[in-house]
Amino acid sequence: MIYTLTLNPAVDRELTVPEIVFDTVLRASQCRVDAGGKGFNVSRMLQALGVHSMALAFAGGQNGEMLKTELERLGIGTDFVAVRGETRVNVSIVTPQNQHYIKVNEAGPTIEPIDEQHLLVKVLQLVKPNDWWVLSGSPPPGASPDIYATLVAMIQTGGAYAALDASGLALQAGCCAKPGLLKPNREELAGLTGLPVETLTQVKTALLAAQTQTAGRVVVSLGKDGALFCDDGQVWLAQPPAIREQNPIGAGDSMLAGLVWGLSQGQPLLEAMRWGVACGSATASLPGTTVGSKVLVESLLPQVGFVEG
Repeated sequence: MIYTLTLNPAVDRELTVPEIVFDTVLRASQCRVDAGGKGFNVSRMLQALGVHSMALAFAGGQNGEMLKTELERLGIGTDFVAVRGETRVNVSIVTPQNQHYIKVNEAGPTIEPIDEQHLLVKVLQLVKPNDWWVLSGSPPPGASPDIYATLVAMIQTGGAYAALDASGLALQAGCCAKPGLLKPNREELAGLTGLPVETLTQVKTALLAAQTQTAGRVVVSLGKDGALFCDDGQVWLAQPPAIREQNPIGAGDSMLAGLVWGLSQGQPLLEAMRWGVACGSATASLPGTTVGSKVLVESLLPQVGFVEG
């Protein structure tokens, strides 16, 4: 089983406008509403691959109910911790060809200590050996600074595997528990290690430093440049297929979904990375917040290349 945990989910509202102009009224030609949150994005990609997952989250109010309804409509199981307050709404304003966008994220409801305790009890009850847990995104207001460290330790003590995709202090704290898989982007890697990441050589140095720090696998997502990772002491650059990029938002989550699915099937890291990069590329090639289909992912798999980093 693969579980995804989104501590601060959102209703994602995307408005399409002819052009982005300031200090005037913009009229939307299209409006799209989705269940938003990095863990939910992972679950959506897994569902597209035909893989069942269970989505956990803090959720509150009518927006929380909307998220539950939407995920279950997609066939994704949910197990939410109900909180007071209203789950946040994140708004994106985009142009028709996704050439420009503005994204505004709300802070989200404040989490009480009892909410966090309910989540930890729930996770403890669900953890089983050899399952995978994907912990994604920033914690909401009120959450303990070390919540990811607590979750990683709990999951891995139970014999399951923890994959962490966070940023800032949450990432640093989570790394103290040494997750089995870490997926920072370039900027998050710089924040974690304090090292420059302007060039590929610098990213490689920072990756190896992070791997020493966490004692687990580290995969650095590089957007349209692919991903850098280390396998059996050798650093590799996974090169993505040539696509017409339409919307890269969520592509990193799709990559993580494909990677975790491959690892959960016992694939070697190199092959699992092939699936991860194909999933990320498939999602980036589509408009809006759509994730790639299994057919599209499979068509891109042979085009993923690897070179020594």
